Amino acid sequence: MTAVAERRVGAAVRQLVGASRPVSWINTAYPFAASYLLAGGLGRVGVTEVVVGTLYFLIPYNLLMYGLNDVWDYESDLRNPRKGGVEGVVLSRRWHRLTVWSAVLSNVPFLAYLVSVGTAASTAVLAVSVFAVVAYSAPGLRFKERPVLDSVTSSTHFVSPAVMGLVLAGGSVDVAVGAALVAFFLWGMASQAFGAVQDVEADRAAGISSIATSWGAARTVRAAMAAYVAAGVVVLLTGWPGALAAALVVPYVVSIAGYRNLPDAECERAHDGWRRFLVLNPVTGFLVTQLFIWISLTR
Repeated sequence: MTAVAERRVGAAVRQLVGASRPVSWINTAYPFAASYLLAGGLGRVGVTEVVVGTLYFLIPYNLLMYGLNDVWDYESDLRNPRKGGVEGVVLSRRWHRLTVWSAVLSNVPFLAYLVSVGTAASTAVLAVSVFAVVAYSAPGLRFKERPVLDSVTSSTHFVSPAVMGLVLAGGSVDVAVGAALVAFFLWGMASQAFGAVQDVEADRAAGISSIATSWGAARTVRAAMAAYVAAGVVVLLTGWPGALAAALVVPYVVSIAGYRNLPDAECERAHDGWRRFLVLNPVTGFLVTQLFIWISLTR
């Protein structure tokens, strides 16, 4: 391979990796693996399903979700000052075709395997998950531009892998499991809604709709706070020691509370709160993991 070809391949790989948002890989792979293991998947089948499923939700799933979004949102991304770092690349047009093909082709073998080893129920969950990923950004659907549905769809992106792990492992949904999933969903909706606040003015200028452009910055922040609190209340239904996770929503509420009266014209101030959110997530994930270990040891 010539030096020029090597540089082109390297540039292509960097673009594809950047488009898949490495900072978010864990946010979809972890829910699948954790729910699969907690549901006793290894005791029923083996390690192959959890390894393949985790790898799928780690990279190909994120490339499909964010890569297609970068292609379909190219024009608006050019005007978004947040793009160009860990929060998303501005994907040059020269990489659009490669990104689409890479996203689709990297997903096909994983999806085929998960369907072949799964059940009708797990396949249905997987179908909902992939549909939500595509529908969020796809022209003609654009769920991301339908207020409230944007938050619901975004939360589905992260909760559906957990449901997939649970169903694939043959787990049952009792009060505790149901409460944990509902709380996770509320947390996801709150997070997406707050994330949209910082882009209110930019989105309106670009003609892009969202829960934040519809409700306004202040009202959206308050709704996000309420959803976080609701998530904490629902977690209490999981019983001891799972109920301890209710305390984990407190930092999120405190972090965004200062923006509850934020004028739309000053929406970009919420970016600092979003950066705190990105720092809170790994800390919360670590604490949730310790809680999962405790629950497993006390069964």
